[in-house]
Amino acid sequence: RSGPGSEGGVPLVLHNGALVVDEGRVLRCRPLPRPSARDAIRIGRAAGAEPVLHCGSRGEGWLFVDAAARPGGLVAYYLARSRAEVRVVPDLLAAVDAEEPIQVMFGGVRGEMEALLPALVAELGAAARVERTVYPSTGVVLLDVLDASVGKAEALSFLQERWGIAPSETLAIGDNWNDREMLERSGLGFVMGNADPELLALGLASLPTNDEDGVAHAIEEHVLRA
Repeated sequence: RSGPGSEGGVPLVLHNGALVVDEGRVLRCRPLPRPSARDAIRIGRAAGAEPVLHCGSRGEGWLFVDAAARPGGLVAYYLARSRAEVRVVPDLLAAVDAEEPIQVMFGGVRGEMEALLPALVAELGAAARVERTVYPSTGVVLLDVLDASVGKAEALSFLQERWGIAPSETLAIGDNWNDREMLERSGLGFVMGNADPELLALGLASLPTNDEDGVAHAIEEHVLRA
């Protein structure tokens, strides 16, 4: 089932937990403070990375990019797939002031993003949280700058309390570093077999890969047969 009280709808936890939606209604939004958004954009640009600003506290899903930006690789593909939500603006920093930011995203080859990550963490400090998503097969990494209180584990706890579900009754599946806390705090937490080898090496329970129907395996074994 999709979740208590959803009446057939699918509850959604978006932006790494910054936005929680149920029955098409936003239950909670934790925007990224504007000073942190501006700092993240400045730090990323100084490192040669192209920032993408995510906005839309009511679930609009807008993606703001600077008119002078020349994003490539996965970021260009991501923007092309989200064409209807993309807003090209003359000044991304001005967009931060005009809109309510949810996150700032960077994407690129692993070496470049792994060099940017510590700079973001060091300069933003406790004012923001930086999550990374690693795609081993392509060598691409995404970095998401979020409000310091945001996380998938925290958002899951919010829904557990709302629905009266204990952590021990929760099954969670993920394939990346931004899933780690959620998997560790769930009664049953599984990492996909195609995840970053360094994540698999942490010893979390693992499933077959995406190509091997790992999610279906978990549901069959731990939900349908329970």
